[in-house]
Amino acid sequence: MLIRPFQEADLPALRRMNTAAVPAVNDLTEDALHQLIRQSLACPVAIAQDRPVGFLLCLAEGLAYDSRNYRHLGQMRARFAYTDRICVDDSMRNQKVGEKLYQAVFQTVDPTGRSLVCEVNTRPPNPGSLRFHKRLGFTEIGEADHGDKAVVYLERPAVLGEAQA
Repeated sequence: MLIRPFQEADLPALRRMNTAAVPAVNDLTEDALHQLIRQSLACPVAIAQDRPVGFLLCLAEGLAYDSRNYRHLGQMRARFAYTDRICVDDSMRNQKVGEKLYQAVFQTVDPTGRSLVCEVNTRPPNPGSLRFHKRLGFTEIGEADHGDKAVVYLERPAVLGEAQA
C-alpha cells in the first residue's frame, strides 16, 4: 500500500468512499469535497491495486468552514489541525489503512506544533472510531449534544522531535 498526497484523478473514488461512510461523516457533493481538499493542510490518499482505498482530510485553523464541530474546536484551541474526515473502502477494513493515513498526517502536522483534533459521534454511536483514535494517542477534551447528533472531541498533542523542541 502506498500513501501519497491527493491527486485530481482521485476525486470520484474519494467521493464514493465519503458517501459510503455516511452517517459517520456528512455527505458531500464532489464539488464540495474538492473545495475542502483545496483548502486542506493535508489530504493523504491510500493507494492499493492502483486505486484509492482511503483518505484523510485535515484542515488548519482559521478557515471559513461551515461546520459546527470545526467552529467549536476553534473556540477551544487557537491553533490546531482538524481531522474533518477519514474514509476507508470497505474492502480494506482491518488493513491498518486509517493508521497509515494518520501517520502521514502526523508527519505533516507535528513539525508545525499544532495538536490534531477531531470529533467522534456518540449519537449515532461510533465505538470503533473512538477505540481507533484512542489507540493513536487521542484523548477526550470535551463533548457536545447538537440535538440530531452528539459528539466527543478528541485531541492528540503535537509530538516534537529534539530538533523542533
